[in-house]
Amino acid sequence: MKLNGENLVGAHDPVLESANAQVLRAQNDAALRPVIASFFDPATFTVTYVVHDPATREAAIIDSVLDFDPSSGRTGTGSANAVIEHVTSQNLKVIWLLETHAHADHFSAAPYLQQKLGGQIAIGEHITQVQQVFGKLFNAGTEFERDGSQFDALFKDGDTFAIGNLPVTVMHVPGHTPACVAYVAGEAVFVGDTMFMPDYGTARADFPGGNARSLFRSLRRILSLPPETRLFMCHDYLPKNRSTYVWETTVAAEREGNIHAHDGITEDEFVMMREARDATLDMPRLILPSVQVNMRAGHLPPAEDNGVTYLKIPVNAV
Repeated sequence: MKLNGENLVGAHDPVLESANAQVLRAQNDAALRPVIASFFDPATFTVTYVVHDPATREAAIIDSVLDFDPSSGRTGTGSANAVIEHVTSQNLKVIWLLETHAHADHFSAAPYLQQKLGGQIAIGEHITQVQQVFGKLFNAGTEFERDGSQFDALFKDGDTFAIGNLPVTVMHVPGHTPACVAYVAGEAVFVGDTMFMPDYGTARADFPGGNARSLFRSLRRILSLPPETRLFMCHDYLPKNRSTYVWETTVAAEREGNIHAHDGITEDEFVMMREARDATLDMPRLILPSVQVNMRAGHLPPAEDNGVTYLKIPVNAV
């Protein structure tokens, strides 16, 4: 029997309790554990996951990447095609195209994958806050809806769904952005940009709507799951003391060794560290083009009357 998680958030949390019970069931029943394939994009240090139920072959794709060269303004499908090849070779049926948040460092390939493989595009319900902020920043017209309707499904905290026979629980984990969610699939958690590998720490919290205090509480929420819970990162940036990219760890390893958020770090200490560190960081190289695409569920902005799509660069506004 696996150990229960420890509630590190203090308050009664029914969603956490439900996710904890789900993880324990999966840890003790192999039929409830997903098969996970990962695809690393070295250009953006992003990991895309294909998660499937071995019994039904139903699958979800999490945090896909559409290649983009900002110098030429050209997109490419090499990263997404590798995912398609895997899905096809494994005879999988894609039913979900999941986003953990509106990414600021790469374009989502969800619309392209949907066209090729099917599935519903989904994200957390608080994407509407991101759309409000960035819709204003980019002076998007009234044709850009700020209600999340570009997505096929918007998840609330505690929502559940299935990938075949695999149970999935959605946990709202704001801080990096207000829209961030983690997907607890069986005994595996896809954490998005909340934390990184223990030797790299945690995500920044200075984007519009981000909040270091919220991020700390989200981290403690995830780390309240059972110690052997598998955690899958959205990125790995290869710290100096490591020569190999990795993106899987456990709750126990993060609690013991995360350089920013290990057990014993107080909320105030974390906030002070995070805000000071964020003040030294440059904006991500692709933040301005990426957000314009990802706030539209991975769709490019509408083409203008000459048939060309344009991405805006707001000057001195970020």
